[in-house]
Amino acid sequence: MADLDTDLGTSPAKAAVEGSAAAAILLMLLDESEAATILKHLDPAEVRQLAKGMFDAANATEVQIEQALDRFVTRSRSVSAFSVGADTRIRTVINQAVGNVRADNILAAVAPQSSAASLEMLRWMDIDAISGLLASEHPQVGALILSVLVPDIAARAIETLDEVLQADLVLRAAQLSSVPAAAIEDLESVLAAANVGGQRVAKQPIGGPSDVAKIMKKMSKSASERAIRNLKKSDRQLAQTIEEEMFIFENLRDLDMKSLGTILRGVDASQLSIALKGADDDMVDLCLSTMSQRASETIRDEMAEMTMVKRTDVDDAQKAIMTIVRQMAASGEIMIAGAGDDYV
Repeated sequence: MADLDTDLGTSPAKAAVEGSAAAAILLMLLDESEAATILKHLDPAEVRQLAKGMFDAANATEVQIEQALDRFVTRSRSVSAFSVGADTRIRTVINQAVGNVRADNILAAVAPQSSAASLEMLRWMDIDAISGLLASEHPQVGALILSVLVPDIAARAIETLDEVLQADLVLRAAQLSSVPAAAIEDLESVLAAANVGGQRVAKQPIGGPSDVAKIMKKMSKSASERAIRNLKKSDRQLAQTIEEEMFIFENLRDLDMKSLGTILRGVDASQLSIALKGADDDMVDLCLSTMSQRASETIRDEMAEMTMVKRTDVDDAQKAIMTIVRQMAASGEIMIAGAGDDYV
């Protein structure tokens, strides 16, 4: 959904009404129940954006209202009549043709995958309510819940739990790759008891070390370090993978120039050349800008002489550099800032 970049209270000559500003005007023109029905299908961020736009729409001029209606009519012409309610009609036809069991198998293989409504509704729940579910349900169910949450929400929810449960949930969430329908159904039963609606779905790829790393970066420094230490007791390799995911080569962009220069001075030139071979031009320019002209030219010459470089060699070189980064962070030579509290 486009940003609300149009001021509805200004002259219509300034800018055309479009994006979510136009959508807000249309919602204001609808009956309350009709508008509410539409909003039910949107995610929390979109609802917040439209709510703000609806307040602004109260000052819309007649010209702006006409612009919004014209935009709606124009866009509607490009929407096929087949697309309206297509999913429901297709499922009904297949069910009637081959029966429920065969239909489930066929549709699981060919139907576009979407998130379960119950899992999506988790994002609307209060932090305390989510923490209560994580504390009271089986850890495997808790791991599913943790993996589908927005990272900062998941971090806030898990920080209130005791250390043993935190470690167990982090371990299970990091080990997830795909989830069978039966596991989702168990979760839906739990959410139904918590008044969160849901529907049956096929396997969905959720969780894993990358998702857990995002959550850990949102936690406070002390909490994330404690969780990693506890995780190492159960699975040292997995803990190391999560640590690697918490700050990857691309995140070097987030460092200040002094810290970046300190890191790169400790990296072998040939190793850096290979690592940068897999980076975009902006990343290459950023890294080389911390060096002397001579050193920078040497790296560029080495990169130019390289022809085909294996992706695995690039990955290994980047991981080796990130090992140096973590060592420097641990010794206090550099500071790595996370999205929430500092992670060092």
